Amino acid sequence: MEKRTRTQLALGLFLILLAAFLAALRFYPPLRALIPPFAWPLWVVIAGGVILLIGLLVGAPGMAIPACIVAGIGGILYYQNATGDWESWAYVWSLIPGFVGVGTILAGILGQGFRRSLREGLNLIAVSLILFLIFAAVFGRLAVLGPYKEYALAALFFLLGLWFIVRGLTRPRRG
Repeated sequence: MEKRTRTQLALGLFLILLAAFLAALRFYPPLRALIPPFAWPLWVVIAGGVILLIGLLVGAPGMAIPACIVAGIGGILYYQNATGDWESWAYVWSLIPGFVGVGTILAGILGQGFRRSLREGLNLIAVSLILFLIFAAVFGRLAVLGPYKEYALAALFFLLGLWFIVRGLTRPRRG
């Protein structure tokens, strides 16, 4: 299937899901309780969605990458605004490469080169999670992990090992 066809299918599916969600809200008002209270950071998330929608409309699936970055930063800002934990910027910035990874995977789904995009996206997500754990540990903010903070070092080694395994299995064969 060519890139433009997949992009149009994705846009059509997105619009149908949006219409179904809006109709469900109309027919069953208690669903509104599932929507978080609207706060200013959600405008940043919406801007990411608009960037993705523009990319789908013009047939540029690569726009999924900046869309995921903007929406991801909006999600971080939403968390920080809701909790008042603005100091978390000291380590939470390390999630941005993961947003690039999600965007890369999404661009691969919408465009061409899915296997390569999946490999590169998962690589970025793994690096991002490892950096997040390292910097959160350095700044003593592993409380984000709740009661599991004692397992952070084990989780770091596990993620690093998983990253090497997945990378070894998905690396393109030569010769």
